[in-house]
Amino acid sequence: MNSIKNLQSESWFIDTFFSDFATIAWGQPTQLLLLGAGLFFAIIAKFKPYRYLVYAFDVLRGKYPSEGAGEVSHFKSLTATLSGTIGLGNIAGVAAAIYFGGPGAIFWMWVTAIFGIATKFFTATLSSLYREINSDGTVNAGTMYIIKNGLPKYMLPFAYMFAFFGMIAGLPAVQASEIVRITENLFFSDVENFVYIAGATMAIITAAVIVGGLKRIANVSALLVPIMSIIYFGAVFVVVVLNHEELIPAISSIFYEAFNFKSAVTGGLVMVILTGIKRGVFSNEAGVGTEALIHGTATTTHPAKQGLVAMTGPIFDTLIMCTLTALVILMSGVEPTADNKGVLLTAESFEVMLGSIGPIILFIVVLCFGLSTIFTYSFYGTACVKFLFGKKGIPVYQFIFVCAVFGFSVGGFDLAINVVDSAFAMMIFPTLISCIWLAPVAVRKAEEYFASIKK
Repeated sequence: MNSIKNLQSESWFIDTFFSDFATIAWGQPTQLLLLGAGLFFAIIAKFKPYRYLVYAFDVLRGKYPSEGAGEVSHFKSLTATLSGTIGLGNIAGVAAAIYFGGPGAIFWMWVTAIFGIATKFFTATLSSLYREINSDGTVNAGTMYIIKNGLPKYMLPFAYMFAFFGMIAGLPAVQASEIVRITENLFFSDVENFVYIAGATMAIITAAVIVGGLKRIANVSALLVPIMSIIYFGAVFVVVVLNHEELIPAISSIFYEAFNFKSAVTGGLVMVILTGIKRGVFSNEAGVGTEALIHGTATTTHPAKQGLVAMTGPIFDTLIMCTLTALVILMSGVEPTADNKGVLLTAESFEVMLGSIGPIILFIVVLCFGLSTIFTYSFYGTACVKFLFGKKGIPVYQFIFVCAVFGFSVGGFDLAINVVDSAFAMMIFPTLISCIWLAPVAVRKAEEYFASIKK
């Protein structure tokens, strides 16, 4: 009996610690740094990256191929990073945003994404510029190498700070938890100890993929992400067509609640903005530095070219995919509760709008997106471990990662999302401080590349 009480006490302590840590870490300094950095990047670049969005999409579809050093193509680098952002950040994350911050939180997710376009251009450009190419053709890239190779030596502790929290952020917390929750809720609610069976199965699948490294992860992502995005878009399109009379009220509620001055008086508006920024960052990861870990490894003829590819990410994962999820939830009229504030809220909304086929479609999408996200996160964590401990640390981390898939499958949603939020917040500071420091270098590289395009 005492052992059970001790376990409950320890669980309560861990949940409370990460909840309080996430709240403090996502205070006003973090919010101001995120939005301020995005605005700074856009202004210092004279908004030029935004003018090359069409060109960036042309690069993605292979119109301007690149040759040279690198591990993956432009397209695969984007789909690999999107597999880490499109998925539960757009499905469970949006549902959590509406639960904690109401419909208005979606507007602030959009704001974060718009600024995130410029942020991703700078982080990916600098990651590609300051990367290290090994003798075997593999590439080391990311915030830690930007700091190591671009900043004075006394800034190196920030590189270790990023890598340390990157190991934690790379753990499959939300993905494992939500895949199990929706699977159990839809199909196996009567199966005893189902979470353990599902956790073990996912752990085996994960181990089979992540041992193949970035190229295998990128190949899997390049297959899953486009197919699942089309299926999800099609399902939401059907919802909107069949319930078009609910579309305008749903969109109106997003704008109204984003600037609800009654909420401002009661203090609620602060929570709306904070929730929107947190969930927006969880959705597109702009400013966190995770995307730079992969974009820096891409085969590219110029750093700014990869920056253009990277900046399309927030368009896909937040402005499009998050909006689709928000519309379904708001049009359905389903009220979020403490028991269905994540992926289960989205599943219930799809069931209301599409009948019994709705949750099944969502389940397929969640399963594929969730697994691909787990694979991508394993690379994030592995890259950070490699920087801290060298190649010898990779097998150890991969073992811990596979065990974490099982562990978070059994754990709860609140703990999972607080762990990720805490780690992401601590990664933002070294990423944005280094990129702001080196912004003039990125601007020169951008101007150089834009001039070459005109020629």
